[in-house]
Amino acid sequence: MNKNIVVSKQVAKNIWIHAQKLDQKHPFGKGPSAVSKAISHLGYVQIDTIHVIERCHHHILYNRIPDYKTNYLHRAQSQEKSIFEYWTHALSYVPTADYKYYMRKMKSIKKEGWYFSVSESEYKKVQALLKKGALGIRDIKDDILVEKTHLWGSSKPSKKALELGFYTGEFAISERTGIIKKYDLTKRHFNWKSEPKAATENECCEYILNRALRSQGLVSLDSICYLNAKMKKPISGIIAKKIKNAELVEVEIESLQKVKFYTNPEVLESSISTSKLTHILSPFDPLVIQRKRLKMFFDYEHLFEVYLPKEKRKYGYFTLPVLHKNNFIALLDLKTDRAQKKLLIQNWVWLEKYKSAENKKTIEAELHRFEKFQLNK
Repeated sequence: MNKNIVVSKQVAKNIWIHAQKLDQKHPFGKGPSAVSKAISHLGYVQIDTIHVIERCHHHILYNRIPDYKTNYLHRAQSQEKSIFEYWTHALSYVPTADYKYYMRKMKSIKKEGWYFSVSESEYKKVQALLKKGALGIRDIKDDILVEKTHLWGSSKPSKKALELGFYTGEFAISERTGIIKKYDLTKRHFNWKSEPKAATENECCEYILNRALRSQGLVSLDSICYLNAKMKKPISGIIAKKIKNAELVEVEIESLQKVKFYTNPEVLESSISTSKLTHILSPFDPLVIQRKRLKMFFDYEHLFEVYLPKEKRKYGYFTLPVLHKNNFIALLDLKTDRAQKKLLIQNWVWLEKYKSAENKKTIEAELHRFEKFQLNK
């Protein structure tokens, strides 16, 4: 094995941006069918409830599907059923084709429990209600509130029962309207005669590795196993075998020699040019969410200041980084005024040497398009 493969930061950034499909205008085509293709490629799209601008799951897809409409996601989840919701490093939309790789976790939770407990009688009550048809927590009127036992828990027993059934795989989120979820029995939602066969532990490890290679281009053990440290040992074993078989190669990135990166040989053989596009990215975008990796590649550290008091914020409440070509050039704290049908710029911060009339014009053009997306124009 050649351990002296070295790539520059510029090349590394180009590879990652290309893997994220942020260097092409229509990487997944146009229209509703692009949603399932995008999520299949990325592996998952994180869900979040913050709504000062359009929610992050829509925002992430918008940056890869220029004509994206929010009802496309509803169609994929509730009509086509090509995607489903489950936990990756956070609650996310995941390809239904990958369902079997999440079943080990579902079975583990069913056996060992979750971070909250649910009484058998409460669970059976919700189970019986669901057998009659899909429902949301607002459809259950007889809850007797109890004191929360966990910071992120619920005081509604029925909500806890629905969530437990969701995490064990018996229930599925069949529909989402804003942040309001509707649950159904999983087998009925997917119209399964029998559920898929759960993947083995080794198959799950291979899946996580391949997902990272596809969506990141150059991977490290940390980036593959983001917030899933227990997978590092088995996945490192798979990587070693793949390197021995010349299926993967080890790569160094200039100035990051202390970190081992891996990639498919064909990635290094391909000629990936610098993107010409500009994107206003969500702080939950797959390119941004792994803050340590982001800083290594781009020399940019994103600050998420939502939970800080106003006087302690450096940039703003919900700051969005602007990616131009293969550099982050500015930060925008934006808010949608839906009543006035305007996108408000609460703060605009230039990064390093990127302030220029040309870059300002480029960002303003993207802001105009972004405003149309926010207001569903």
